[in-house]
Amino acid sequence: MTRPPARQAADVAAAAQFACLLEASAPKPGNVSPFASFRDATYEDFLASAAAIGPALAAAGEQPLGATIRAAVEATARWAPSNTNLGLVLLLAPLARAALQPGLETLRAQLASTLADTTVADARDAYAAIRSAAPGGLGRASEQDVADTPTATLREAMALARDRDAIAREYATDFEATFGVGAPALRRALSDGLGWRYGVVEAYLTLLAVAPDTHIARKLGSDAAVTVQRRARAVLDAGGVRTMAGREATAALDRALRDEANTLNPGATADLTGASIYVVLLEGGWRGRP
Repeated sequence: MTRPPARQAADVAAAAQFACLLEASAPKPGNVSPFASFRDATYEDFLASAAAIGPALAAAGEQPLGATIRAAVEATARWAPSNTNLGLVLLLAPLARAALQPGLETLRAQLASTLADTTVADARDAYAAIRSAAPGGLGRASEQDVADTPTATLREAMALARDRDAIAREYATDFEATFGVGAPALRRALSDGLGWRYGVVEAYLTLLAVAPDTHIARKLGSDAAVTVQRRARAVLDAGGVRTMAGREATAALDRALRDEANTLNPGATADLTGASIYVVLLEGGWRGRP
């Protein structure tokens, strides 16, 4: 899809904020929504986080990628009591920077250039942002561990983690899940008249059915993540949010994914969903809304 001739920084930031709001507002199984909170995070925390990242992403075309990531995460911390958007910021920041680059290449081509141009300084800032957000279940890595000072570029460091982290995998593949799975699923849902709320849920279920959620895998192991993946496939087989049976299956999946500690929260898939929404918005999807 061809990019518009030019994008304004304010529009790119507004689209990022709106993508966060649409993602948080959709009733995605196992996630925070207007109808469900976590022990350490409410729907309102996600709304505040969406507002907080605007200034950092408005400046994404003028500052290094790592600086944008760090600024957005630090801004979020001033408004939210827990980590609400680290993974999503790691995905939105390069998309925002790509969208603000001059030229008429596709958004994904611009993104590929943005990722190829990352530096060690970007990695240092991103590592600092990750440490400050303190996400659970990171563990230790034998190379370029986030607790250490990086000596590789941000993309190189992410590539080392691609097998265990969905966000890192996006950096290594020019956002393959976002552009190849999530955004097309959302466009199909909107074209079929599902509307944004249920279109976002459909995209989320599609992403979850394609690959095990790495957030779950880090906390509970790969078997648990694969079990959730299979359940998402079963929901889609039942019609997803397109049929009454599918919506009942979606509600059952939501109940199955909720526990006191939120250990079955498919958080990585939610982040990919937010990035997919952002891509659709950047490529004109809101102007073509039903």
